[in-house]
Amino acid sequence: MHSVIETPMYLRAAKAAGMNDAEMKAVVDHLSMAPDDGALMEGTGGARKLRAAGRGKGKSGGYRIVTYYCGKDVPVFLLDIYSKGDKTNLTKAERSTLREILAEVANAWRESARRKAQELRRNDHD
Repeated sequence: MHSVIETPMYLRAAKAAGMNDAEMKAVVDHLSMAPDDGALMEGTGGARKLRAAGRGKGKSGGYRIVTYYCGKDVPVFLLDIYSKGDKTNLTKAERSTLREILAEVANAWRESARRKAQELRRNDHD
């Protein structure tokens, strides 16, 4: 199983889109087993768009979830969600902003993990 992080932006958007707890859990469970699921979104630097069923709407009328997965050593990040009825695709400006943000996400995560591992090793030797 792969780790999944629900970002604050995703959590706000999920609430605004009307997702219930069971739907949110289903998304996390699915991505923990298939972290690279979803279509790569052109111009985003690696973001993916995952289709998920909404209450009685099926996948075609449900939610679009923006995720980021860049490797086995980094969690899947849930970045945003929207209902297909509200929006069909990200704008060029939104894709550009994502590209800028995602360029740093994996490096920042890996650096943080490296620092924590060093700290744990130091504490083990004390």
